[in-house]
Amino acid sequence: MRIFAALLGFTALAAVADDEPPAARREALVRMVRQDCGSCHGLRLTGGLGPALTREALADKPVSSLAATIFHGRPGTPMPGWRPMLSESEATWIAQRLSAGFPAERR
Repeated sequence: MRIFAALLGFTALAAVADDEPPAARREALVRMVRQDCGSCHGLRLTGGLGPALTREALADKPVSSLAATIFHGRPGTPMPGWRPMLSESEATWIAQRLSAGFPAERR
């Protein structure tokens, strides 16, 4: 039974790793969030026209809900859907990073 549980855990970790964008795409996504999302959510993501996207502000928000908002937007608000620019897995990757504290853009 322990072997099965270990294999199941390994399979879950492998699936998460498969959804990780390549390094160059990750850098592009970080830059996009900092620049494009930052235009409404603040350059430090501490809020502006849109709410703060800091780890503290998002602490009670499920990653799946954040990813859905990123991907589909919020009708009736200024929040656009980024579906034309992102895959669903990239939207989830961004939501995970926001929930953990978004990384700084490399220069």
